[in-house]
Amino acid sequence: MRRRIWPLALAAVAVLVFGSYLAYTQYLVQQIRDEARIRSRIFATVQAGIVSPDSSSAVAALVELQVLLLSLNVPVVQLDATGAPVAARNLPFHADLGIKADRTRVLNYAARLRSEHRENLAVVPGWGEVYFGSPPILDWLRWVPWLQAGAGMVLILVAVFMIRAEQRAERERLYAAMARELAHQMGTPLSSLAGWLEVLQLPEPERQELTSMDRVAAVMGADLERLERVSRRFELIGKPQAVEPVRVDEVVRELEGYFRSRLPRAERPIRLRTRIQAGLPVVRGNHVLLAWAVENVVKNAIDALAGRGGHILIAAHRPQGDWIHLHVADDGPGIDAVVRERIFEAGVSTKQGGWGVGLALSRRIITELHGGRISARSRERGGTVFDIMLPVAAG
Repeated sequence: MRRRIWPLALAAVAVLVFGSYLAYTQYLVQQIRDEARIRSRIFATVQAGIVSPDSSSAVAALVELQVLLLSLNVPVVQLDATGAPVAARNLPFHADLGIKADRTRVLNYAARLRSEHRENLAVVPGWGEVYFGSPPILDWLRWVPWLQAGAGMVLILVAVFMIRAEQRAERERLYAAMARELAHQMGTPLSSLAGWLEVLQLPEPERQELTSMDRVAAVMGADLERLERVSRRFELIGKPQAVEPVRVDEVVRELEGYFRSRLPRAERPIRLRTRIQAGLPVVRGNHVLLAWAVENVVKNAIDALAGRGGHILIAAHRPQGDWIHLHVADDGPGIDAVVRERIFEAGVSTKQGGWGVGLALSRRIITELHGGRISARSRERGGTVFDIMLPVAAG
């Protein structure tokens, strides 16, 4: 349950951060718009005072202009000719100029404005000085790059956590599916061995009526070989492998011989044929694991044709370049487009009650060990084609 909550919680944090950033930037935009509106009113007031022939109107315009300037929330400190503060507006703190401590604090603030904003000093000859600070919007804008960097870092961390959580979940699904697949593959030969053991425990006359010792030895030997092959495969998939030259044509012929004796031949038979280009170069990998990967693909085609019959083609050729193309095609019902996009993910299966491990293992073997690619597509005449591309061994 916790693994499901973490990605959702991280996604919610990302949405919250992004939403907060949008709200912050919209607030800044609104502040800039308000300042632009006030500046336009200042310009209009100045123009009205200039063109007005009435001195009282000009004085009124100046008073309004002062109010508009102060409404910009720009810090202003006014000092008289002796350097004493006589007015202070929009300061970042409350100050009463009738209190000595506050006057000292205002003087210190004026000194800071003098050092930080020399260009904002206005001198009134014979009267005093006026100091201006920066508009509040600048303080807000200073945080924008930090917010952008912080939001970017949070989104990157969210993405990393989500990807790692998904990778862990996929590995766990794959391990669970591999355990079930191992139990399934070992179950058949073990059941067969158990049955033959019961036959051997029968009294000799009854045992001879059922089968000969040569027959028992041959079948038990085949079952033991199958167990050894299964054990070897899962042993190899769980640890790094030293690559070796592998002949794709030998892998295909081996699978052809293995499946021909196991395909249905009754009312709705499944026919398997191969087409191998002569003189194919070797690839670098592991023969046992590559055969397992292709076997899983062929099994998928057999399952698609179960109960209806049809044809399977395994073709291997080198059209051009440094890649060998291996195709496994069937004329079955095909794979739904939605499922086809996820068919190589652990736990995804087109079979009722399937575990979705075979094709996931095939992809892992082909891409990670052999440096190849595998994909699935629909045939124009119906059915599915699995395309496997393997790089030719260098040298």
